[in-house]
Amino acid sequence: MPDRPARRWGVWVGAAAFAVGVLWVLLSPRTEPAATTPTVPAPTVATPEPPSSPLPAPVSATAPTLAAQVPALLLPVQGVLASDLRDTFADGRDNNQRGHEAIDIHAPRGTPVLAVDDGPIAKLFLSKPGGITIYQFDATGQLAYYYAHLDAYAAGLKEGQHIRRGSVIGYVGASGNANPDAPHLHFAIFQLGPEKQWWKGTPLNPFEPLGGKTP
Repeated sequence: MPDRPARRWGVWVGAAAFAVGVLWVLLSPRTEPAATTPTVPAPTVATPEPPSSPLPAPVSATAPTLAAQVPALLLPVQGVLASDLRDTFADGRDNNQRGHEAIDIHAPRGTPVLAVDDGPIAKLFLSKPGGITIYQFDATGQLAYYYAHLDAYAAGLKEGQHIRRGSVIGYVGASGNANPDAPHLHFAIFQLGPEKQWWKGTPLNPFEPLGGKTP
């Protein structure tokens, strides 16, 4: 019959070996699986498409100006020739505080003033600078003709009256702020706006429409 102490020793040895194995498993460093970086696809850059139609062409620098729309006009002072005209449109007034924006046609007081074009009398007006004045529209209602510094209106002239080219509408004078010793007709043209206001518009140089020639 085997010895009991020997059996006990064998049990203790086995238990110790088991314990050592467990400790070995618990204390051994674990190797973590290597982290993997997910693959991100590169962004796709869209290539812009060319325009389906070309860009509009720039406006030509040779487009007609308002002055090109003014017809050839009759000289508004009886007996004056186109060669007598002087272009004073760009001259300064009131110490160059404003532009002249008109042409002065000198003639003796009382010389007949003639309508430069067909059209209605829009306004007969008395003003401090212009004196006795006439505003006439052309037949299309696009242009206004301004006659100023008159000595008097023609007999029977009235607003709304349709005037024919060459009709006498007034007489040269020096009313308003004109020099009494230098009677003349102050004549201007302006392009009317959509409101057709007789006192307001874009000034146009009358020199060439009246037949004036730059020397």
